[in-house]
Amino acid sequence: MRLLVTGLNGFVAGSIITQARKYFEVHGADVTEAVGLPSDIYVHQLDLLDKDAVVTLFQRIKPDAVIHTAAIANIDVCESNKELAWKVNVGITETIADLCRQNDAKMIFCSTDSVFDGVKGRYNEEDEPHAVNFYAETKVAAEKIVLGASDKNVVARLSLVMGMPVVGKGNSFLADTIEKLQNGQEVKFPENEIRTPVDVVTLGAALSELASNSFGGIIHLSGSTRINRYKMAVQIAEKLGFDPGLITATDSNAMKGRAPRPNDASLDNSLAKKILNTPMCTLAEGLQLTLNYKIEE
Repeated sequence: MRLLVTGLNGFVAGSIITQARKYFEVHGADVTEAVGLPSDIYVHQLDLLDKDAVVTLFQRIKPDAVIHTAAIANIDVCESNKELAWKVNVGITETIADLCRQNDAKMIFCSTDSVFDGVKGRYNEEDEPHAVNFYAETKVAAEKIVLGASDKNVVARLSLVMGMPVVGKGNSFLADTIEKLQNGQEVKFPENEIRTPVDVVTLGAALSELASNSFGGIIHLSGSTRINRYKMAVQIAEKLGFDPGLITATDSNAMKGRAPRPNDASLDNSLAKKILNTPMCTLAEGLQLTLNYKIEE
């Protein structure tokens, strides 16, 4: 089977491709040049906003499944660049969903816990999204497109992704935090934001599994520890032997010039535990897994 992963150079995609290659012929697409990937990954450099180029790519590789990770994920960038955010997060998703439908390929779309307003917490798959920022609005719109295109498609809502980059640099808050703590720098984390962090290794395995099994619909991929981001960072610092006093608490919704964030966007991962072979880890288990992970040859 052939698997296409968009956003090849991203944090999540790096974990997917290194694990999915055990089961798939893996193709990756990104606008930037790929560096440091395993030699058996087929790399396609193209702009996903170029619809003709995406059509040509589908015709060339004929994927059986597509894991769509590419997006503008910076909440504040989306808020200040709404037209571009919509083109990327919704427009590209629509193009890929349509091509998957035409080619009878399964699509796994990476959404976010941010689709919820953060009032209730412990959200399950039946809860209705309520966006509090434009980034979340784009994801809610894209979810509807993916689910409407085919019953076999999957909307995977990801909780806060924690871990070290598997390949490349990626956008890892853990790697950034470790670097600052090593230099004795203070690191700020929002105490108001409650999440269920999922490690990037588990996430890559779960998304790869969803590409090959028969599940269709919405699924929440999150860790099994519900915790605010400040306490999470303190626990990580203590676990790694750094001074937890360097971690300071902030309120992300009290900062001027920033888009609103949901306070409690914790996810219920009961469905993932029920249908997936990939175990959903606690914070401590996930941290250990990502720190010790090695790419198999």
